[in-house]
Amino acid sequence: MSTFAKPENALKRAEELINVGQKQDALQALHDLITSKRYRAWQKPLERIMFKYVELCVDLRRGRFAKDGLIQYRIVCQQVNVTSLEEVIKHFMHLSTEKAEQARSQAQALEEALDVDDLEADKRPEDLMLSYVSGEKGKERSDRELVTPWFKFLWETYRTVLEILRNNSKLEALYAMTAHRAFQFCKQYKRTTEFRRLCEIIRNHLANLNKYRDQRDRPDLSAPESLQLYLDTRFEQLKVATELELWQEAFRSIEDIHGLMCMVKKTPKASLMVVYYAKLTEIFWISSSHLYHAYAWLKLFTLQKSFNKNLSQKDLQMIASSVVLAALAVAPYDHTQGASHLELENEKERNMRMANLIGFNLDLKPESREALSRSSLLSELVSKGVMSCATQEVKDLYHLLEHEFLPLDLTAKVQPLLSKIFKLGGKLTSASSVPEVHLSQYVPALEKLATLRLLQQVSQVYQTMKIESLSQMIPFFDFSAVEKISVDAVKHNFIAMKLDHMKHVVLFDTQDLESDGLRDHLTVFAESLNKARAMIYPPTKKSSKLGEILPGLGEIVDKEHKRLLARKSIIEKRKEEQERQLLEMEREEESRRLKQQKITEEAEQKRLAAEYEQRNKQRILREIEERELEEAQALLEEHEKRSKRKGGKKPILEGVSLYLLKFTFQYFGGCAQYDNFISMQEKVTKQILMERALSEQLRERQEMEKKLQKLVKTMDYLERAKREEAAPLIEAAFQQRLVEEKALHEHEQQQEIELSRQRHDGDLREKNRLSRMLENKIIFEERVQSRRESEFNQRRAEREERINQIVQARKQEREALRKKIFFVRSEEERLNRLREEEEARKHEEAERRRKEEAEHKAKLDKIAEKQRQRERELEEKERIRREALLVDGPSRSSELPAGPEPGAAAAPAPGKYVPRFRRGGTEGSAQAPPETDRWGGGSGRPAPPDSDKWSSGSARQPPSDTDRWGSGGSRPDDRNPSSDRWGGGSKSTWSSSRPRGR
Repeated sequence: MSTFAKPENALKRAEELINVGQKQDALQALHDLITSKRYRAWQKPLERIMFKYVELCVDLRRGRFAKDGLIQYRIVCQQVNVTSLEEVIKHFMHLSTEKAEQARSQAQALEEALDVDDLEADKRPEDLMLSYVSGEKGKERSDRELVTPWFKFLWETYRTVLEILRNNSKLEALYAMTAHRAFQFCKQYKRTTEFRRLCEIIRNHLANLNKYRDQRDRPDLSAPESLQLYLDTRFEQLKVATELELWQEAFRSIEDIHGLMCMVKKTPKASLMVVYYAKLTEIFWISSSHLYHAYAWLKLFTLQKSFNKNLSQKDLQMIASSVVLAALAVAPYDHTQGASHLELENEKERNMRMANLIGFNLDLKPESREALSRSSLLSELVSKGVMSCATQEVKDLYHLLEHEFLPLDLTAKVQPLLSKIFKLGGKLTSASSVPEVHLSQYVPALEKLATLRLLQQVSQVYQTMKIESLSQMIPFFDFSAVEKISVDAVKHNFIAMKLDHMKHVVLFDTQDLESDGLRDHLTVFAESLNKARAMIYPPTKKSSKLGEILPGLGEIVDKEHKRLLARKSIIEKRKEEQERQLLEMEREEESRRLKQQKITEEAEQKRLAAEYEQRNKQRILREIEERELEEAQALLEEHEKRSKRKGGKKPILEGVSLYLLKFTFQYFGGCAQYDNFISMQEKVTKQILMERALSEQLRERQEMEKKLQKLVKTMDYLERAKREEAAPLIEAAFQQRLVEEKALHEHEQQQEIELSRQRHDGDLREKNRLSRMLENKIIFEERVQSRRESEFNQRRAEREERINQIVQARKQEREALRKKIFFVRSEEERLNRLREEEEARKHEEAERRRKEEAEHKAKLDKIAEKQRQRERELEEKERIRREALLVDGPSRSSELPAGPEPGAAAAPAPGKYVPRFRRGGTEGSAQAPPETDRWGGGSGRPAPPDSDKWSSGSARQPPSDTDRWGSGGSRPDDRNPSSDRWGGGSKSTWSSSRPRGR
């Protein structure tokens, strides 16, 4: 890589190379300069270098070099001087277009020269074989070889410029201009393949703009200027697509415009919307979407009527007639009748897309699809007054086809109206966006509609008709076309008719076709049987039958609803699976494409690197050879001069002139045959020449050294003689110089003494003059010092007072802070102490409660054990008593008293509960005689242990429930520990000391 101190040097070097015919080397030198990292700051010479660089790229048709250089130049000047980049790109496109036009002007047959399907495709093998075998050297081949490469380069230029300028807010206008020029290129030369690729490139640029939103210098689509540029580009794309009759690209351009509008949430200007709907009418008509074609015409009519102030009455009448005829041209039946579910879903999605394009509905609801129909469109035309603006022929045709019932005269009245409508149309003067209206394009559809209306009305009047009569009634088509129209109408359930070609009649019937009858014959037979049974055995209670049907109907409805929901979920899953598979396929395809692209780029990079290395090697070898040749030539010239100067020596070799001749041919572009002829002689001559030149140089050098040695001796003798003669002269000059300097020193010293004396006298006079003011000066100094001292003392006192105040304030702050900290700490310590005391109290309370519960439980267990033991003893004694009574029954019964006294209460039986109101009588009455055999003596019943816990009673009487459990009269509940168990009516001592929690 060549390095230059200044960019101007590279430009000069390139111009020199161009002058000698080496444009490729000049381009390489400029390319190395532009891609170098040394020149990354923009300067004016770089612009001239870029102009020269793009000129070389265009001359040599090097598109890749141009792309690399423009990318580097964009990096250099994007933030400094974008105008320079614009000028360079404009110059580049101008040169490419000019070269292509020159090549086109040289070719006479443009169509044959451009008969190539793809400008980016290479030549086919069969074309190459044919060109070598046939030997054709005519005009066609010369045109192809001359024009096609330049058009390829021009197309590559547009692609390169669009790629460089994409998604840059500072270069939006230039990007739009380049896109427009590329569209005009495709339009002018009918390049449909390149137009598709251009549309895809621009579409990808917009997609990347929305994908990478954090990109630097990204265009803002919300800005009106940027949005207008993008819209103008898309509308130009739409116009060119329609002119090239690329309807699929036109529809995709419509979708691009609609997507752009949805993206920025803004409606464009009315003039652009008129173009939008005008192109949309053409696209819908070509795609046979007559319903949406009519809706697009309606939108176009509304816009023209609302915003076009220059619209004349005649033009408005023509547009309104187009709207009405487009609405009438829509088929009067639904084409989706009998279609499969998948076809219905696809048709629904397609219709939603088209409805979005018509109305710019950003959120189209599913139910709005019902409103987009032929009947609703016709009613809307009447309500909006479109019908009143149409011509009289269109109005009459509308009334005949939609409101009149004329089965025999319909076609006779429609045909003259269609003839008049066929002649209507033409250019519009006041509607520039709709340049021409052709009403004749609707005549075939209107003839088909008239045929369908005639068949429909005839089927309501007649059941049978001859084919000849029907053919005479329909003058528009022959009977084969009528048969196709009728088959399509029967297929979509518009009419019911059959053709009998054997009898040459047409059968009209309101029933279903024969195939439908065969399909449902069992159902019809069952319904007939059911009706017959109902006539023979009429139902008695219809209400009960209805009551029996309704519950079953609800179940059937629920089942059907569930089945439909399940079917809907299955369909949704299938659609999701299909979409997922499509996405996977697209992802795999994209990955394969990126992989292939990466492989291609790597191979291209390797190829470029190899070429670059090869060029460098060749350049180095060439420079080495040139340097050697220059050295040899210099040696030869020097030797010739010396030989002439010495007196007529011959050249070193006789073949030197031959070598110089070859060098001249090589440097200025000699022929290859001459190189082959003298290659061997050149090698020998060059080698011998170099050896002879070196030997000659060595001999001359030795001679020169001998001469120098002789000259050194001569100069040494001469210098010694000079110094011997000059020594006494130098001594005399030195003594004279001493005398002169001594006199000069004395003179300068006298002058200095005189000057010092004068300065001293002046100073004395100045002192005497100033001594008169000494007292005033002392007074002034004292006054100033006293004032400053008093001021200093005052400020020092103020400062000390201020410092004391600050110290007091800080002391107070520290004291308050110290008190606050002490209070906070004491409060925290108090709270911690209270918390610890509370925790300790709770712990002690829990321990005490646990101990009391344990003691209480042990005491209860002990009492219960004693009670059980006492009960066992009582049961044992009772058992012994009963056995004794059984053994001594008669003897014991005689000893017992006859009975109680009349007024005394009977003693309670042992172990029986005695209520409170009866215990009073038993206490005062005489007790039963003691049973000596039972208690072992007459002293009464022995006191049980813990007798202090029993209530007072008879010594012989066993303790009753009242005496055992207290005066409450009830046994205490074990689950309620607070009940009175041991006292009379109040709680015992131990129960009162139980924890509060229980």
